[in-house]
Amino acid sequence: MTQTSLNKASFTGAAVVTGASSGIGAIYADRLARRGHDLVLVARDEARLNALAQRLRAETGVKVDVIRADLSKREDSLKIEALLRDDAGVGALINNAGLSVAGPLTGGDPDRIQTIIDLNITAATRLAIAAATGFAARGQGLIVNVASVLALAPEISNGVYSGSKAFVLNLSQALNIELAGKGVRVQAVLPGATRTEIWERAGLAIDAFPPEMIMEADEMVDAALAGLDAGEPVTIPSLPDLGDWTRLDAARQALRPNLSRNRAADRYKAAETV
Repeated sequence: MTQTSLNKASFTGAAVVTGASSGIGAIYADRLARRGHDLVLVARDEARLNALAQRLRAETGVKVDVIRADLSKREDSLKIEALLRDDAGVGALINNAGLSVAGPLTGGDPDRIQTIIDLNITAATRLAIAAATGFAARGQGLIVNVASVLALAPEISNGVYSGSKAFVLNLSQALNIELAGKGVRVQAVLPGATRTEIWERAGLAIDAFPPEMIMEADEMVDAALAGLDAGEPVTIPSLPDLGDWTRLDAARQALRPNLSRNRAADRYKAAETV
């Protein structure tokens, strides 16, 4: 199989794709298979995983394994963590599985909220750490963490989903620094509104959004892979001017010297009595 852009993507071996039964995960699986990579597809819906695996084997000739797992459950997550950490044939993690929730948090279902935290934060973190540990020991690898533009816009979403994606962005940036020089790349992908099943599962209608806001999932993944090939540590597929992100990140960095000092800022000090 040809691997036209894989040197830029900086990994060899199989890619583990979570949330692979539909939407963004299924398209990542398709694109990576067409780049010549073997796959390990992970999701809860085994029937859909098997159908996708059968199609990709037939169309691309790559090896595709299927693992049914609910990553919000610790025992299932542990299986995938061991694979990422210990299997020398694995070279990439597409950390995509996630859930959303609609509506305000007050009065919401706390069990549903806990499941979202378990999947979007706990499982995503544990898988990323397992992959980082295994890949660094092997001297090469790739971790793609699928976050959301809501990581940058908490005011337009409830705090659980947007907060979980802000966590994923923060985790990705920190891991990228920690893994520098170890042959492991980390990319955070921040999609905007993308046409996938996550909306229906969250009780939202994506078609209620203006059509100019909605990106098709295949275009989103193709843009994310182009960003990966270009060496971007953070990719926002819909952002026209990369300079907007650069300036935002520079402004954040400019805060650092004043984020921790031995005295409170003057505006917090009581006015002196004359």
